[in-house]
Amino acid sequence: MSGRIPQSFIDDLVNRTDIVDIVNARVTLRKTGREFSACCPFHNEKTPSFTVSREKQFYHCFGCGAHGTAISFLMEYNHMTFVDAIEELASNLGLEVPHENYHDPKKASNDDLYALLKQASTDYQEQLRNHSNSAQAIEYLKNRGISGKTAKEFSIGYAPPDWDHLRQRLGQGDHKQKQLTLSGMLIENEDGKRYDRFRNRIMFPIRDRRGRTIGFGGRALGDGKPKYLNSPETPLFHKGKELYGLFEAQQALRKITRLLVVEGYMDVTSLAEHGIRYAVATLGTATTHEHLSLLFRTTDKIIFCFDGDRAGREAAWKALQVALPTIHEGKQINFMFLPDGEDPDSLVQKEGREQFESRINQAQPLSEFIFDRLSQDVDTSTIDGRARLTELTRNILSQLPGGVFKHMLTERLAKIIDIDSKRLTAFITPYEHTKHTKYNRKSKKQLTPVSFMIALLLQQPKLSVLAHDFETSPDMEVPGLHLLMELLELLRKNPNLQTGALLEHWRDQEASRHLFKLAKWQFPLAKEHMESEFQGALKQLKTKLNEQMTEQLLKKERETGLNDTEKVQLRHLLTRGTSVDNDHPT
Repeated sequence: MSGRIPQSFIDDLVNRTDIVDIVNARVTLRKTGREFSACCPFHNEKTPSFTVSREKQFYHCFGCGAHGTAISFLMEYNHMTFVDAIEELASNLGLEVPHENYHDPKKASNDDLYALLKQASTDYQEQLRNHSNSAQAIEYLKNRGISGKTAKEFSIGYAPPDWDHLRQRLGQGDHKQKQLTLSGMLIENEDGKRYDRFRNRIMFPIRDRRGRTIGFGGRALGDGKPKYLNSPETPLFHKGKELYGLFEAQQALRKITRLLVVEGYMDVTSLAEHGIRYAVATLGTATTHEHLSLLFRTTDKIIFCFDGDRAGREAAWKALQVALPTIHEGKQINFMFLPDGEDPDSLVQKEGREQFESRINQAQPLSEFIFDRLSQDVDTSTIDGRARLTELTRNILSQLPGGVFKHMLTERLAKIIDIDSKRLTAFITPYEHTKHTKYNRKSKKQLTPVSFMIALLLQQPKLSVLAHDFETSPDMEVPGLHLLMELLELLRKNPNLQTGALLEHWRDQEASRHLFKLAKWQFPLAKEHMESEFQGALKQLKTKLNEQMTEQLLKKERETGLNDTEKVQLRHLLTRGTSVDNDHPT
């Protein structure tokens, strides 16, 4: 490819593509009102929660949270790259994809980092095969039972002991060295000198769901410290959002029915060596909400594997706390605790696949783990003990979304404390209502004026004409204002963009998730009222901006004085007031 794909072509492509046709060719859709629905193709479910909007040109699953445009669907469903998805859609319309030489600096920078990390991975693999010092690394892998086939599949490599191996191989010139530093492969000291981060280590490339290398984990040989060293946080790598081995699992299995979450690289590769292809590892961090979201988008069943000691059970309890809000209908979480002194790597080598998988199959359900944990220090033979258990359990229940699982936990608690389940439910429900009424009411009420305007513009882009003359100063401190102004400017230049095409402008950006949430916001008003509501929100925003500008000018007048232009501006604001009918003066 000679350059990036012009954004104008992507806009036109998404506008001309009917996402319903794209999805329906792969998943059978059924018309439900103005939208189409099906059982989600990204997680197992019996009741359809996956919807596709022809009007908005995007899809959303209320079960697992999957969402996106036609481009995103092809990338997720068919495991395509962004460019491949563009090519597929263009081919459907009989179009040829153009390329231009201009590169967006941020995207070009990321592309360069991906390319560098790929080169680093290739080099490390070559060093494992050919470097004079790699014998120790090869011997270590053999002793751990890792075959050449598994090492190749996971692209395992070797970082030589030299301080400047990678810098010499890939870092010719200051620009390349800066990129290697930005990607986490080089370290720059206080004197400005750069040297390799990874030295004399077995290297495990960390790949995202699209198979791109985004970072590395390095296992020290000999007495090197630390034993395991991960890439630092970089523009590409965020350890709280990634799982080692997920890409490899997706490549090995056509359908992933469950995922085993373990601790380390060697656990994943050793289990793979024994034919257990559904293991993934967190990267030296506790389980996060992002991890859970990624896991549940891949499968409906998760088994967390922990050491059986106190520290392991504490880690399991923390994982449970994070997981509770994510447990919807059809989702399942189990906990597997290992014998003392064992990890998945050592245990599978001792027992073999069959016995290890037997342990997985007998993993403790989340409900049992909850009651085992809460009952440890509670004597349920006494009234005080049962009351204490009820108090502890309802704190857990309050974090769960409504549904069968929550109901069954309540039933289980009723049996333990020997009380009628209906009475127990009546007792727990007011508690939950009192605790969460304010939050629920807040979550359902009208958005802030800025978010409300963005949501309306995403769903009804033609409303942008109502704000054609709206401008503001860049130093105004209103959350989301910059994003709103970007959206308005985009629609001024491209008034025919539909929702799907608009969302593509923020692909891979931090604002993307926020925009998708607003794009699927359910407005409690009819289409014919949206125009007046948009104008009302715009007036509220102008009032807020005028008030803020007035405060800024008054403060400056007190502290340093105003120039002639600022005096006129302040006089205008004070004379006319901050009525919603006044435009913000700039």
